[in-house]
Amino acid sequence: MQLTRLALQNYRNYEQMEFRTDAMVNIIVGPNAQGKTNLLESIFVLALTKSHRTNQDKELIRWDTKAAQLHAEVDKRYGAVQLDLSISQQGKKAKINGLEQKKLSNFIGSLNVVMFAPEDLEIVKGSPGVRRRFLDMEIGQVHPSYLYDLSQYNKILVQRNNYLKQLFSSSSPAPLLEVWNEQLASFGIKIMKKRQSFIKKLQAWAEKIHSGITNGGEQLRIDYESPLSGSLEEDEAVLFDQFMIKLSQVKDQELRRGVSLVGPHRDDLRFYINGKEAQTFGSQGQQRTTALSLKLAEIELIHEEVGEYPLLLLDDVLSELDRFRQTQLIETFQRKVQTFITTTGIESVDVSKLESASVIHVRSGSLT
Repeated sequence: MQLTRLALQNYRNYEQMEFRTDAMVNIIVGPNAQGKTNLLESIFVLALTKSHRTNQDKELIRWDTKAAQLHAEVDKRYGAVQLDLSISQQGKKAKINGLEQKKLSNFIGSLNVVMFAPEDLEIVKGSPGVRRRFLDMEIGQVHPSYLYDLSQYNKILVQRNNYLKQLFSSSSPAPLLEVWNEQLASFGIKIMKKRQSFIKKLQAWAEKIHSGITNGGEQLRIDYESPLSGSLEEDEAVLFDQFMIKLSQVKDQELRRGVSLVGPHRDDLRFYINGKEAQTFGSQGQQRTTALSLKLAEIELIHEEVGEYPLLLLDDVLSELDRFRQTQLIETFQRKVQTFITTTGIESVDVSKLESASVIHVRSGSLT
């Protein structure tokens, strides 16, 4: 797929902005705090209806305005698609080819992107919540139904936690806990099975890519860490029973603490390089290479799942890579993946490796 036109109105620091491109590589150049990352973020938001930088939608709306408008025209293998997303204090409205979508999950997946930014190193060395967010956003792109299951699970989780807090403060019997347990388990196993399936496919690609980047010197393994991870190949009826058993085992702890202790909201990813845990024992270079391998694997996995390559968004990341890793990355995306690269100076990009590129200059929310 290829983005051919992007238009923004009242988005972040852009009052009005439009650009067209037919280039596979687009280099966005400008000083810091001029709008380069905002431009990349807007493409990400058009793909997933949410930002990778904030959970507060109001931050996406330009100061002292009521709504942000985002528009994209995308060439896909079955034809051109027009995408519109409106973000206001009242919520979001999404249209595909002018037709409003009743659910945002129907809109997600129309445009696929892979974002690579310096903070992605946190996927390897950061908190479990960062890795769960990574999983949720990437799976949601290729399986929008996953986002529905996740949304339902999170609603049930909030209500169950509130109920546990009531029990904690009152010490009364818990007649409704079994009902909440059944609902939590029902959606929880769907999420965990989809995560397990995604990780197995990601592992296959990432292992191969990581070996190539390290000239065969390192082997990468990705594990899904969950109380049920050893049983996720079982059918849903068996998993449901096992989830319910786990909940019964921690019931006393949950009643004492007033919080849910079992479920996909507590799960994690572990990365191993040559059998050693990368989060704890990996060097900065190994952690960076692991993050790079994951992002390159995402590109191939999305292509495998949807039949065409996503857009690649590189936010000030090439300057962080040495020449060898830059070359690996450029050779991966060139010719097959449309790429948008932000940088403060063109000298940080090894342009000798690029066949052709469009250069866009950004200053104070204006493009030239």
